[in-house]
Amino acid sequence: MPARVLVIDDEEVMRDSCRQILERQGFAAKTAQNGQIGLDLLRNEPFDLVVLDWRLPGIPGLEVLKEIKQESPDAVVIVITGYPTISSAVEAMKAGAYDFLPKPFTPDEMNSVVRRALEKRKLVAENLYLRQELAERLGEQMILGLSGEMQKIAELIGKVAPTDATVLITGESGTGKELIARAIHRLSLRKEGPFIAVDCGSLVPTLFESEIFGHVRGSFTDAVATKHGKMWLADKGTIFFDEIGNINLESQAKLLRAIQEREITRVGDVKPLKIDVRIIAATNKDLKKAADEGTFRDDLYYRLAVVKLDLPPLRERKQDIPKFVEHFIQSYNKKRKKNIASISNEAMKLLTGYSWPGNIRELENIIERAVILADEKVIRPADLPLGDISAPAPGAEEPECRSLADAEKMHIEKVLKKFHGNKSKTAEYLGIDRKTLRSKIESYGASANLTSQT
Repeated sequence: MPARVLVIDDEEVMRDSCRQILERQGFAAKTAQNGQIGLDLLRNEPFDLVVLDWRLPGIPGLEVLKEIKQESPDAVVIVITGYPTISSAVEAMKAGAYDFLPKPFTPDEMNSVVRRALEKRKLVAENLYLRQELAERLGEQMILGLSGEMQKIAELIGKVAPTDATVLITGESGTGKELIARAIHRLSLRKEGPFIAVDCGSLVPTLFESEIFGHVRGSFTDAVATKHGKMWLADKGTIFFDEIGNINLESQAKLLRAIQEREITRVGDVKPLKIDVRIIAATNKDLKKAADEGTFRDDLYYRLAVVKLDLPPLRERKQDIPKFVEHFIQSYNKKRKKNIASISNEAMKLLTGYSWPGNIRELENIIERAVILADEKVIRPADLPLGDISAPAPGAEEPECRSLADAEKMHIEKVLKKFHGNKSKTAEYLGIDRKTLRSKIESYGASANLTSQT
């Protein structure tokens, strides 16, 4: 989609000249003959850049600039003027203008300033929303290098990524659902667009619309500026709804409509905005069961689950543990300025014999700790915080575990006991969030006498 530019100038010849220059460069340009019309356009549709005349009838250019920056602090504005002075240039820059371009200017001069401004806008957006490159964690080659079930998932990722199909990723907490979502985005035709992640578990229901769709200034008490919602920010890219099963039925209905219509309406606004986004969602819940029980909309479920990826827990693919360990050692050597060369066979045996309730996230936490604390260049069992909870005390018999759920329950109880019932420390140790830990405790009924602690 071409960049959208608004030109605000009271001279018809200048407006038309700017529009023609911009359109010849492939930009989508609109014009306004005064500040009020320009502000009205900005409130009703998104623009990537504003070219603003400094001397305007009615609302002066400085006031228009201040209004633009108040409503959209991240807006990029280029000020143009036929009466350039140092003081006006300073005033414009202080008010938030990106650049100050004296009239008359050549098409090349305008194109140069516009392209620099748009590049700056792109960099600001990337920094603001922390578009982490997948290579900083587990590169695609890492995913594709894994064995067994993950190879099948990698093949499916390769097939679905170049399409715009909606994907639902399921799996326990810590299995790498966001990692897979980022891999799909990076391998897609939208890889140059933004990847916006939304944590549905932390979204307050009353703020769902504002966060996802945005709002206009004055739409509610605290709406002091116009805010772009996450779906608009993801335009031409991918939006990832993590833990989608946590949103309520009312929010589900609004999200379903946005997905179906491919448009959103900001809170307090009446005009819908068209969006072009790819939807990826993830959950650690059984959404089909929730749909059957009426707690999740079945029409939304089928919209999301066009392609479904089920990530197995780490305990079911322990053959991958050595590859993950090697990667994490290299990664945290670099981050922590360490020089760990390898891990001993005894330590690796301890890791592969562990049940991993926190999955890959827990493994990463434990390797990071080992890299930091290891006194030698080889990680040994003493460097891993597993010995005191992975085996029974001397002389004690290990209770029989009839299922993986039993093993996980016993492990959670041991870690709770280790931290005297402190759920925050237990969750951090396991590599899961407190909400997931609480859910597991309620599900297993683990040591009720320990769960009353913080």
